[in-house]
Amino acid sequence: MSRLSVGCAILAALLIVGTGQAQSPSGAESQLPHLQRQDGHYALVVDGKPYLMLGAQINNSSSWASTLPDVWPALEDLHVNTVEAPVYWEQMEAHEGTFDFSNVDLLVHGARQHHLHLVLLWFGTWKNGQMHYVPEWIKTNPAKYPRELNAYGKVLDVMSPHSTATLEADGHAFAALMHHLREIDGSEHTVIMIQVENESGSVGSVRDFSAAANKEFAGSVPQVLHAGSGTWSQVYGADADERFAAYATAHYINQVAAAGKAEYALPMYCNVWITYPVHALENRDHPSAGQEYPSGGPQQENIDIWKAAAPSIDLLGPDFYSDDRALFHRVVASYARPDNALFIPETHLGRDFGPNFFYALGHGAIGFSPFGVDYTNWTISDRKIPAFLAENFALLGPIEEQIAKLNLEGKVQTAVEQKGEPVARIHFAGVDAVVSYGFPQRDGEVPPGTPDASGRVIVAQLGPLDFLVTGFDASVTFVATTAAGAAPRNEQLEILSAEQGQYVGGAWQSSRNWNGDQTDRGLRFKSDNKDVVRIRLHTLPLYDRPSRDAVH
Repeated sequence: MSRLSVGCAILAALLIVGTGQAQSPSGAESQLPHLQRQDGHYALVVDGKPYLMLGAQINNSSSWASTLPDVWPALEDLHVNTVEAPVYWEQMEAHEGTFDFSNVDLLVHGARQHHLHLVLLWFGTWKNGQMHYVPEWIKTNPAKYPRELNAYGKVLDVMSPHSTATLEADGHAFAALMHHLREIDGSEHTVIMIQVENESGSVGSVRDFSAAANKEFAGSVPQVLHAGSGTWSQVYGADADERFAAYATAHYINQVAAAGKAEYALPMYCNVWITYPVHALENRDHPSAGQEYPSGGPQQENIDIWKAAAPSIDLLGPDFYSDDRALFHRVVASYARPDNALFIPETHLGRDFGPNFFYALGHGAIGFSPFGVDYTNWTISDRKIPAFLAENFALLGPIEEQIAKLNLEGKVQTAVEQKGEPVARIHFAGVDAVVSYGFPQRDGEVPPGTPDASGRVIVAQLGPLDFLVTGFDASVTFVATTAAGAAPRNEQLEILSAEQGQYVGGAWQSSRNWNGDQTDRGLRFKSDNKDVVRIRLHTLPLYDRPSRDAVH
């Protein structure tokens, strides 16, 4: 594939985006994995069905023949259905114009053998705000492939997003990768999504201060941003440097993604090294772009710029590494937008994993993935996945298709325990699910909660009074409710059946009924729960009106 053909591919892809028209795939490719939006909700659709990605990302240096045997057992122990694995530009195109897809083929065939889907991570121009995965022939030719300069003229280990030569080289390699994937996987769809670059942006400077970059910075803000007319400084003021970097990075990556989609139009996303709050001193209230996070990436404040400048990127997914649950909730609120499907492509292997996973599901997440899941002794040293991680995917894996479908329809809600709040309510039309955390739950006493606020449940509505329920460290009861301002309803709820079971071939199959102690104090899901319950309710009068009237 020539450089010219890549340029044509980029142009063709951008024309498609600009006209709002998509190519019409044929045959097996008509069912390519894609994102579906419905009334503000999203699903990743794989082989024609909504798919909930129960993922795991392997370590950065684990996509090799020597390490993959230590990858697959860890994925099995976590009960994932999808593996995220990097593709290294430096390995794939060690010599300019010559491509080695052996690592890619190992990943695709290994995923198939282990009955997993695969998300490939393109480690190209950017990896963690730097350029360490570009090939040697780019690293050693800075005259042709320039680096960023900081305000003092220091040469950084970051490629300049203003370089046409670097863009063409990255776009050429990425298009070659996508062409190869279409050849080997166009009908099987093992690979369901692509990450374009990794935590892009600049570490070491708020923006590129090279002569080429300064010339663009002095020019007008592109109209596509709909931010007003004027120079970057006139429009964005004190934030001009970072917003300029965001546009340059997004514009560059958009063209790389467009070149890849012209070859094989899988869903593509960018992951995000998010902006974390500054807690060191009270008067340090603004994180420093380029120092505390890569400047110009799709951080919370840059989402709108990225959405405007990178239409070939289907979603922006925040990586999250913190024990601050309130921060996680704010990050979810930032990225779960009508124009952006929520996806957590990386998170840490901590005890907040389960609660955060459930919280994300309750806000429409299409997937969730911890980082560092393999037995290469880098993040997991004892070749054992902790139970507090494995239990989550083990519980929801058998119903992932139903959860994905119901989430697309806006019918999934979750409750996650907050410290000091042992009871929560989930609101449906005319019905509340009352969630009580911790055990034992004794009559006449407030539920105890759990020591680490680990209680969590998911409730999916199958019909008006028909629900799928499961979780950990909580009980769930259902009560009739009245809309605010409406007259009280003379109704109460009663259980018709509470069936433990599973889905087989898309149909619910009951294995036993819960009753008596298993339902009289609510559906009880202990810390080691493995059960999913379908509960059907009906209404009956709260009071017999003639008898009540006679008494009064």
